[in-house]
Amino acid sequence: MFEPLFLTDMVLALAVMTVAMITGRRAGRLLSRPADTQRALLRLALALYGMAALILIRLVVVGLIGTGGLSLTTSRLSFEVLLAAVPAAVAMVAVWRGWSPERISMAAHATAVGGALSAIWLYIPFAQASPLIALIASLLAMGMSVALARWRAAGSRGSRAPWLTLLSLLVPAIALGLAYQDNQTAMSMDWGGGAVPAHDHHSAGARSVEQLTGPRDGTPDARFTLTAAQGKVRLASGRQVDALTFNGQSPGPAIRVLQGRLVEVTLVNVDVREGVTVHWHGVDVPNAEDGVPGVTQEAVMPGGRHVYRFVPDRPGTFWYHTHRDSSKTVERGLFGALIVEDDHQAPEKTASEKVVFTHLWPGADDPIPAFDTADQPSKQAVAAGEPVLLRFVNSSEEPQRLHLSGVAYTVTAIDGNQVQGGIPVPSGTDLLLAAGGRYDAAFTMPDGTVTVSLDTAEFPGNAALAFSPTGQSPPAALGAGPLFDPLTYGTGTPPAQEHYDRTFDIGLDDGFGFAQGRFNYVSSSINGRLYPAVPMLMVDEGDRVKVRISNRSLIDHPMHLHGHRVRVLSRNGVPSTGSPWWTDTLNVAPGEVFEVAFTADNPGLWMDHCHNFKHASEGMIMHLGYADVTTPYTEDHIPE
Repeated sequence: MFEPLFLTDMVLALAVMTVAMITGRRAGRLLSRPADTQRALLRLALALYGMAALILIRLVVVGLIGTGGLSLTTSRLSFEVLLAAVPAAVAMVAVWRGWSPERISMAAHATAVGGALSAIWLYIPFAQASPLIALIASLLAMGMSVALARWRAAGSRGSRAPWLTLLSLLVPAIALGLAYQDNQTAMSMDWGGGAVPAHDHHSAGARSVEQLTGPRDGTPDARFTLTAAQGKVRLASGRQVDALTFNGQSPGPAIRVLQGRLVEVTLVNVDVREGVTVHWHGVDVPNAEDGVPGVTQEAVMPGGRHVYRFVPDRPGTFWYHTHRDSSKTVERGLFGALIVEDDHQAPEKTASEKVVFTHLWPGADDPIPAFDTADQPSKQAVAAGEPVLLRFVNSSEEPQRLHLSGVAYTVTAIDGNQVQGGIPVPSGTDLLLAAGGRYDAAFTMPDGTVTVSLDTAEFPGNAALAFSPTGQSPPAALGAGPLFDPLTYGTGTPPAQEHYDRTFDIGLDDGFGFAQGRFNYVSSSINGRLYPAVPMLMVDEGDRVKVRISNRSLIDHPMHLHGHRVRVLSRNGVPSTGSPWWTDTLNVAPGEVFEVAFTADNPGLWMDHCHNFKHASEGMIMHLGYADVTTPYTEDHIPE
């Protein structure tokens, strides 16, 4: 419901702006043709009433949007609609009360500017990152228009009125320039000094990211080497991808380790010119091991190497990927599975286990959807009666909808977090994987065929997996079923009402803005700002933190906080009632409002960003900063 309402509001805003400009023209004619005052006044009145009708309709639409949460309509209700409505109401009163043509014209000119700006600020939300600047610019613009109309009425009746309105818009144009400058310079990447106002990062108790490492001493329980290099990947269809590989393959080698054991991974870069790091997605590693270039380390350039050491603290399905130029390098293949196994209990052995990456490989025209490298249907034999565990990982930048049919299955884990009290869901229930997200699904193999398929409506393809006792059965036809809902699945204790030391509101917007050195339409602003101008979320170690995330854009945003897992408290005002929903990558769909909570128990400087790498590259990045932590890294980059 949100998306059609959102689009309707954008169309209405443009309509209001169009009628506003007509109003300005009619107001000019009211002064330039004294002999035809009554006709000009009638036309002006019709334009004003038309504009008023559009504003009223827009108020209704905005009100309907607000039923999903007032945080979805904050700027619209408090600023944009009022900017058009207030001067329009004054102008209508002026006409109704029979004010002089000069006063009516001045009120109508202010209406024209207000209506135009109400659409401009909607379509360019980053300009409102400094709301005071936007408000002052709007008032100055309307005041300038009124002053020019008055000046024109006094002695320049031959000039053309629309130019008065256009001239008055120079003020908001200047405001846009100031907002752009503010968006580019509001936060320096010099984390050790000026990045975060009101926090002295050179105080006696300050810690450097370099100190927040995994165990430096001791013999590792598991050692691995990941060698990044340019290469080729051949898909099941025979298509060949110009790829980047770990150890000559993509996905990279699966790393299996035990919970609570020391892991050492040496990263070697042979010839990846962009540079490489390794981020351990979902594992709460110490900050120095997080693999974010320019924040926790420098990127490893060709010929270089870097050693990571950490102890995973919980079992589950995780994955690793580079964090350097991720919008390009992950797509081309620099990723792999990280499976942490439980070392404290001996669960019943799963006879058939499979890690399945849903990936969009770069194609000549459109991305190529695949399970791992299988862009065509594939088959696998599993004996009837055997337990099966499928570990799904979405390594693409888009949410992926999986259809699992032929058997009832149990969701046993979300993002590596065990689900309590899960019961089998009906065959045909779909799973929506956030970009970067994971689901574990378990079932007992039936006598028939179990099919896993991708909903490839956006990027058509033939990716499907068919499990059968003979291994020869083809996959079932693509279907669509009800969507699995983690909010109510399983059993557990509802989130307790508790005191939070810090609360933050995060609004995700789209609109026109400056990203990647050009002005275009982007779906990547946070509270009206683009990285690096998004203020850091500051916490102290031990803080309980609550965050409200509102998606006011038209695109899904999978928000991923490094170094921490968060618990979902509610979605669109509905509390979580199932198993505690712990996640590290939360897909926030258009119009959704989530409340999440976490404990600040892992000191460092942590990325918090949209895991759609394209959105991150455009600026949907912020950071969680602990008050006493600094970093020496100042690499010139956009850390995706």
